[in-house]
Amino acid sequence: MSKRDMLLEVGLEEMPARYVTSSVDQLAQKIEAWLESHGINYSEVNLFSTPRRLGVHVREMDEQQEDSFEEAKGPARKIAVTETGDWSKAAIGFSRGQGMAPEDIYFKEIKGVEYAHVKKYIKGQRTADLLPELESIITGLNFPKNMRWANEELRYIRPIKWLVAMFGQEIIPISITGVSSGTVTYGHRFLGGKIELTNPDDYESQLLSQYVLADSERRKQAILSQIEKLEEEMDWVITVEAELLEEVTNLVEYPTALYGRFEEEFLEIPEEVLITSMKEHQRYFPVKSKEGTLLPYFVTVRNGDHNHLETVAKGNEKVLRARLADAAFFYKEDQKMPIEKALVKLNSIVYHEEIGTLSEKISRVRNLTNQLTGMLQLNQESQKAADRAAEISKFDLVTQMVYEFPELQGFMGQKYALQKGESSLVAQAINEHYMPRNAEDATPESDAGASLAIADKLDTIVSFFSIGSTPTGSQDPYALRRQASGIIQILLKKAWNINFEETVDLAVSLIGGAGIAKRDTLEIKSDLISFFKLRIKHYLQEQGTSHDIIEAVLGGPIGAVPELIKRSNILEAYKRKEGFKSSIEALSRVANIAGKAETPGEINPDLFENEYERQLYNKYLASAAKVQGTIPAKTYFEELISLESFISNYFEHTMVMAEDRELRTNRLSQMAKLAAIIEGFAKVNAIIVK
Repeated sequence: MSKRDMLLEVGLEEMPARYVTSSVDQLAQKIEAWLESHGINYSEVNLFSTPRRLGVHVREMDEQQEDSFEEAKGPARKIAVTETGDWSKAAIGFSRGQGMAPEDIYFKEIKGVEYAHVKKYIKGQRTADLLPELESIITGLNFPKNMRWANEELRYIRPIKWLVAMFGQEIIPISITGVSSGTVTYGHRFLGGKIELTNPDDYESQLLSQYVLADSERRKQAILSQIEKLEEEMDWVITVEAELLEEVTNLVEYPTALYGRFEEEFLEIPEEVLITSMKEHQRYFPVKSKEGTLLPYFVTVRNGDHNHLETVAKGNEKVLRARLADAAFFYKEDQKMPIEKALVKLNSIVYHEEIGTLSEKISRVRNLTNQLTGMLQLNQESQKAADRAAEISKFDLVTQMVYEFPELQGFMGQKYALQKGESSLVAQAINEHYMPRNAEDATPESDAGASLAIADKLDTIVSFFSIGSTPTGSQDPYALRRQASGIIQILLKKAWNINFEETVDLAVSLIGGAGIAKRDTLEIKSDLISFFKLRIKHYLQEQGTSHDIIEAVLGGPIGAVPELIKRSNILEAYKRKEGFKSSIEALSRVANIAGKAETPGEINPDLFENEYERQLYNKYLASAAKVQGTIPAKTYFEELISLESFISNYFEHTMVMAEDRELRTNRLSQMAKLAAIIEGFAKVNAIIVK
């Protein structure tokens, strides 16, 4: 079958850099799905994207769909065939409706009933006749933010300026918001010009001749190689973070790296301020020495060639100089404000209209922090530092520096706290209580910072759950999922085996005492535990834990998070070992039959009728004593495995559901007591064994 390449390009006004990659990926995925659904074969799909274009090049597409057969189901045999054995009107109508004759009908049995079927031949259509459907794919793209322009009804990421749609040399007829498809694309806004394409295969090279490097991965590698060259020439270390590199790649069409400098006096400003100003506000790459010291230079990437780089560098230096001058002023002014004055200002700052002020939040967090440090039995120094850090944890929010650079909350709190004479442990905890700030961030190192971080995040989550503001679907405006994941990460990193349900109860009671809650307390607690279980489930899934193991360990209370994770790891490790199947089956048998105990009471050994009941009872007493309190998960599981032979002998010689009510009740009570020990480790009957 003959083949052709297809090229589709949507030309736009400059898109926000953070949406470029996801937009072209979405376009390619939709086109691939369309090709698959239409039975059109192709060899590969290449993606191209810049701030001004989304392009997809499909190579070696079939010029025609493959011919196919489609099976259609009709009426049941008793309806399709009359008593005389002739075709009924229903059968004739069915076959005619499918473009077939009654003679083409055959019968297939489905769930014990025979139905009439026909298999009709469908001739493949010309690909060129189907391709105009791509118009709906273009208009159907979803973007985080949309806009309308002129009098158009279409909501889109940016106004569409041109469309290229080619199947070989043939134009695919598409028209969107008055823009019709053709073979004309455009090069760099200032350096390039109009390009008349004659073949999809020339697309990339033609754009490059007009100063557009259309392949985003090649553009990224070009930026990296230019930065590496600067590093080598200047003996620098240029910090390149993946997120910033991705954004810069999507800001330019023809990248050229250059460097500029700023006055050394600005190095007196904290390093975090300088780096944040360069990265977040200007999209510059910071420069350090081989020893790791920040240098008064920056690297930026222009959207253009190497001409007049000195002029470009001076312009960037001027912009950065103004930013840093502001930062220096803020830094100097902030140092004049005592911490106590900053805390007073927090009284008038509303954290949330239904939750209260920042001062009120700090009061609850401080209370919860002190209860947590007591539960954890931290040393006196850590408890004292955590209390003071909680008291002043948010004071930097009213500084001019954090107002201008919100990303620096916590960082500046640590700097300013040290300047005001606070201990290094208190200052460290102020910064750490925001950690982890994102999925890549570290957890707090100090015990004071970690306990404060848990208290602050838990108060936030419980507050919003108490007023009914919970994450739904993809909507999580207050980042509650991220904060819940942060709590779990901290507990795991610190190996703190505090009871999670008790900790949640403390936070809920503080919210209740503040009169914030607008929902039933039990309902709030239930929703919170379910919410955290989902976060733990997500964590375990990322670790590669089996679905049934996850269901088993999350089937009961959370308890101590580190121990819960250890239990899942142990079950996962033992799952493929010899004997696991028989052990789990024995334990599950106890758990299953224990569910029949209506009101389990105390076990009466005098009612035992055989030695196996007594042996299991004695083993139960010994196991119950061993698993009291917090014991290593491996020890707990090994104790459960040791029950297998006792359980098997018991069931072989004992009828639990005896006719005698007293015997039956006593045996069910024994099963219930034993099941409580087993399910204290995991809901074993959720585990799938083969």
